[in-house]
Amino acid sequence: MMHLPLTFLSPLLLLAAALPLAFTPGRRPGRLPRLAEVAAHAALGLALAGVGQLWLTGAQTLDVAGLPVARLDAVSVTMAVLVAFVGWVVVRYARRYLDGEDREGRFHCLTLIAVASVLLLIQAASLPVLVAGFVATGLVLRQLLLFYPDRPEAQRAAAKFIRVWGAGDLALIAGSVLLWTAFGTVEIAALTQVPGLGALGQGAVALIVLAAVLKTAAFPLHGWLTEVMEAPTPVSALLHAGIINSGGVLLITLAGLVQHSAGAMAALVVLGGFTALFGALVMLTQSAVKTALAWSTVAQMGFMLLQCGLGLWALALLHIVAHSLYKAHAFLSSGGAVKAVNAVRKPGPVAVPGLWAVARSFALALALYVAVAAAFTALMGEKSPQALALGTILIFGVSYLIAQGLADAAPGALTRRTVAASLAAALAYFSFQVVAQHVWGAFLPAVPVAGPLEWALIVLAVLSFALVAFAQALFPLWAHHPSTAGLRVHLANGLYLNALLDRMIGGFRTAAKN
Repeated sequence: MMHLPLTFLSPLLLLAAALPLAFTPGRRPGRLPRLAEVAAHAALGLALAGVGQLWLTGAQTLDVAGLPVARLDAVSVTMAVLVAFVGWVVVRYARRYLDGEDREGRFHCLTLIAVASVLLLIQAASLPVLVAGFVATGLVLRQLLLFYPDRPEAQRAAAKFIRVWGAGDLALIAGSVLLWTAFGTVEIAALTQVPGLGALGQGAVALIVLAAVLKTAAFPLHGWLTEVMEAPTPVSALLHAGIINSGGVLLITLAGLVQHSAGAMAALVVLGGFTALFGALVMLTQSAVKTALAWSTVAQMGFMLLQCGLGLWALALLHIVAHSLYKAHAFLSSGGAVKAVNAVRKPGPVAVPGLWAVARSFALALALYVAVAAAFTALMGEKSPQALALGTILIFGVSYLIAQGLADAAPGALTRRTVAASLAAALAYFSFQVVAQHVWGAFLPAVPVAGPLEWALIVLAVLSFALVAFAQALFPLWAHHPSTAGLRVHLANGLYLNALLDRMIGGFRTAAKN
């Protein structure tokens, strides 16, 4: 017997709560903002109830007039809880943040519709419903980016966003048509079980990967994401409720299909890895808090694409959950960042590490990682080369801390703390890997066996991240050196790719008119 997925009631509830706000779009619309918060809270309750329903009934699909509409499985339930939770926090925060704004009611209405649209796409059981969810999300987010419609910067950000997002929609629609032509079905569950692709299937997967890349603001069309600060701060946090990471959700949902294409997987590794490195370097040069957070998101979304390209689907989903919670909190608390920095008596690094200190820190971090990896392999079984490579990349992220601890001027106590941090990072990585595989592994494809192409990409990724991590650790030494001053300026401007996109869409002319 088929049961109605309780998570599917969440978007319906939010749309019902948004309706009265649509008729009261102005300042202080009575108790309706409170109603919006109650509806968002109830949607979270339904999402949590969906976890229990999945436990009792198992995975299932809701059909309406013969079309699969919504699915209930571990991936959709996880994302539903995440989106509903972040959406509720944003709505609650916005009640006070936007109190008294001229378009206060409109903001709450659009926020509820945006969360409902994302809840629809993450539960979609067929390609038409998935496309409808993506299109609706893009249209609503464009209106949120234009909350202050008279700002030229907001107009540019919205114009760039809708072009990039719309191009992703077109790619997804074209890919869906090819999949229907090749396999005669639009049901996601059936498509993820196909034994092979063929020519049409390969083209469809390429278009799906293109759609995912466009929707995660990957290099070189990342510019709109770095300008989200032109919208109210709750919008920046709302992006992490399944919007900016929707490309990753798309890839994970169709993982069984995407993994059949070695070329698509390789493209994700190369483009995702480059986006991650590029975003991380540019982030170091930013002085504004929200801009630095936006560039951090660019880097994190690239890293998520890299995980998908390596076939580490469960870890990619875990990354989406962890990054969404962390970054939504970071944006909502960004206003207190300056005060927190000013409260520190001696901001900045404890000491500037030298070349030898950095080299020692990397060696120590890798040694600790190898020891932990060997222990987990002995206890839990053999780890895939992709998983070991990803852990190596992650451990480079804490090498900067150890470099600080081993700097000549740093106290010995800090050295011990940073060594402990590196060990904890390695233990946490393998522990979370075990948990992610236990929770979602049965619903996702196994990590592919590494062939020559995969090994080449693994080596390229590890060496590239090692080089950039080394440069980051030495950032205080080279960033202000006369010979690299120009490079720092170019990086601070994102190598001017955003300006090129502005020129292509006429964004500078729009600013001049205003």
